[in-house]
Amino acid sequence: MNEATAPDRPFAAGMYDYLLGGTANTAVDRATVEQMLTVLPEMRQGAWANRGFLQRAVARMAGEWNINQFIDLGAGLPTQRHTHEVVRELRPDGRVVYVDIDPMVIERGRTLLADEAGTDVLEADVRDAERVLTAPETRALIDFDQPVGLLMVAITHFVLDKDDPWGLVRRYVDAVPPGSYLAISAPTADKQSARIRDAMLAGLAKTPTPAVERSLEEFSRFLDGLEIVPPYPGAEPAVAHIGQWGAEDPVAADDDGSRWWYAAVARKPSDER
Repeated sequence: MNEATAPDRPFAAGMYDYLLGGTANTAVDRATVEQMLTVLPEMRQGAWANRGFLQRAVARMAGEWNINQFIDLGAGLPTQRHTHEVVRELRPDGRVVYVDIDPMVIERGRTLLADEAGTDVLEADVRDAERVLTAPETRALIDFDQPVGLLMVAITHFVLDKDDPWGLVRRYVDAVPPGSYLAISAPTADKQSARIRDAMLAGLAKTPTPAVERSLEEFSRFLDGLEIVPPYPGAEPAVAHIGQWGAEDPVAADDDGSRWWYAAVARKPSDER
């Protein structure tokens, strides 16, 4: 049995689904989350803030910037108003490739998307950018001569420093044309207590995909060479806490759950040096 599908281990996609109120999760996913919530009750707020960021970023790409094709990396389960649903509200011709490493996620995703034209699910490790970018599922839906929406929402923390997550993001960005956009979010322990940080990481360490948190400086490196979009009206182009990005009231959106995550959307310029 693949380690990621072992019934006695939680997996990140199932934990996230449970936090969002979904049903595609196991008893061990739920037990692990409930244990983490005892020390980090704002984790559920953070999960919803992450999903809200994804939805707002995709809606702006599709509606304002005319992006109609997306690669959603480390997507998890395509439930709870995921990328394709947001895209279709604005671009009926939109196309989405979901990428995940977990066979259970892939099997469930293909069932859920069986009647959704213009979508596909690719089983692949996002660290293998060449595999993701050249897979038949990707090439069938994504035209790399046209701008692409790259979604790396809540995924880079599963790529350890030894695997060079900054170089990985760059490989994906290099593969898409100017005018493409990157939406990215990642957890941080900046200004958080070490005790709670350690509890969060300990919970994720039980899964087949341990995680790492990163500082603002480390997160900002993901955006090198890109044009950062202001996170909300009146703001300077900058990284924001995740609930603030695209929020109508960024002050009210800056809650305890939001502060555990950094987020940004950035455009690949046409005059890269």
